[in-house]
Amino acid sequence: MSGAAPAKTYKGYRVEALVFLGTALFFGIICLVYWFTSYEHAGAVMLLLTVFLGFIPGSYLFWWGWSKGGNMPPRPEDSDDAELVDGAGTVGAFPSSSIWPFCMGISAAVICLALVFGAWLGVLGGAGVVATLIGYTMESRRGGYV
Repeated sequence: MSGAAPAKTYKGYRVEALVFLGTALFFGIICLVYWFTSYEHAGAVMLLLTVFLGFIPGSYLFWWGWSKGGNMPPRPEDSDDAELVDGAGTVGAFPSSSIWPFCMGISAAVICLALVFGAWLGVLGGAGVVATLIGYTMESRRGGYV
């Protein structure tokens, strides 16, 4: 019998998954209590949507942590003996500053104003959304400003 300790299996994202799923469970219980004590539809629907705000990322992280058999590569921040150098380097690719998200927000606001002022404004806002999506896609493909 060997005296070596068994290799630790990496349990990536399990804590994060439990936090999100626990939040979903908490708001699910609150939603049921609210529904059966108030019989008010709008609040119950909002609480149900809050359940999904915890369930969707929690189930995704659960899938990566458990159903993949814990075969994810370990992150430096999960190791007890990690040093600052272990996390150095490129973290990810982030988009540069762009005007297109602002334009998308303006176009969405114009579409919302169509509920008040008429469908013609919705057509104008829809055209703005399409133009914004095309511009943002072109900018991200070229890697610079359009």
